[in-house]
Amino acid sequence: MPQADCAQTTGDVSRKNLLITGDEIARLRKDTPSAEELLHFDNAGASPLPQPVYRAIDTHLRLEAKLGGYAAGREVETEAAALYNSLARLIGAEPGEMAFAESATRAWDLAFYGISLKPGDKILLGRTEYSSNYLAMLQRAKSCGAELVIIPDAADGTIDLQHLADQMDDRVRIVSICHVPTSNGLINDVEAVGRIVKEHPALYLLDACQSVGQIDLDVNRIGCDVLTGTGRKFLRGPRGTGFLYVRKAVLDQFEPPFVDIRGARWTQRDSFEWREDTRRFETWESAIALRLGLGAAVDYALEIGIGRIEARIVALAEELRACLATDKRIKLADRGTARCGIITFAMPGDVGENCVRLREKGLMCGAVECGDARLDLEWDRPHSIIRLSPHCFNTFEECRKAAELVIEQRA
Repeated sequence: MPQADCAQTTGDVSRKNLLITGDEIARLRKDTPSAEELLHFDNAGASPLPQPVYRAIDTHLRLEAKLGGYAAGREVETEAAALYNSLARLIGAEPGEMAFAESATRAWDLAFYGISLKPGDKILLGRTEYSSNYLAMLQRAKSCGAELVIIPDAADGTIDLQHLADQMDDRVRIVSICHVPTSNGLINDVEAVGRIVKEHPALYLLDACQSVGQIDLDVNRIGCDVLTGTGRKFLRGPRGTGFLYVRKAVLDQFEPPFVDIRGARWTQRDSFEWREDTRRFETWESAIALRLGLGAAVDYALEIGIGRIEARIVALAEELRACLATDKRIKLADRGTARCGIITFAMPGDVGENCVRLREKGLMCGAVECGDARLDLEWDRPHSIIRLSPHCFNTFEECRKAAELVIEQRA
């Protein structure tokens, strides 16, 4: 039976305290004017900006046009500083543990390249590791003599926790986990990983690029030492924004790969001191308008409630998977016991051409090629897939319409 647009029917998500009402959905869609023109199912790529986010950016750019960048920045120092409080609330951290970056990848690089490595050190990672992260690991393994160890998948496609535990020893310096992969709708059990890693001196890095904004996160519950995220995906912030969390208890184990007057104090002619918080990774020069936009996006999500967003996205995703599954020539590629708002599948025809045609019909979608997720897609899964990803402002009717367009395109 088709679901109503305000329904939440997947498991525990039927609880009334997680319900997003029809009136609220109408407001979310009003904040997203193009939702009446396009089917926005590429939120795992880049979500459309809600109006409050757009206004925050536009207002500051107008101020810069009037006053110049420095004077405009001084006018909004309080608002810009509030970003750290909002980010901290989003993931259960402290404001001093947060730093702004221009992308999730750059945030991850700042932490990863800040960890000392020596010959014989081991880096453990899963098959769903993001391509840019893995390239950085390859580079450092070659330059430092570290060893990369890929943890195999469990039967359901998530990281094999027992194999991870068996690999943990004193040589392990880094455990890097992707919470939600770019190429798969699964959710790795990052809290179980945290329980394993905490028994060892290794540092636990969590890539939350695809989970932040659609899954309720708490760094203390997860137990990670580093978490990185982006603004443009499920947070619905502007492109060119990301953030870095580093647990304060381990901050002194990191040496930022470059130094800037934002992150350090020049104490004498031949010496300096790092900042005592995670902002030691930041640079003085940054796009203030985008920072304000990211802050507005985080506040927008927090006002709705991440738990409520997660519940609705999961319900929409399951509806979309069910509709796509009615055509046997569409091969759903998602794995995992717990699944999120990313739906991946293979279908006849060239992936790129199919996506172009679907976008021409108003269905915003994404494609993942083998080079984007080689460790995942080179094994027993399709080498190229289409990715759809609803958000809480989408409707169940849109899910059915999106599936119809895909099936028509397949034909």
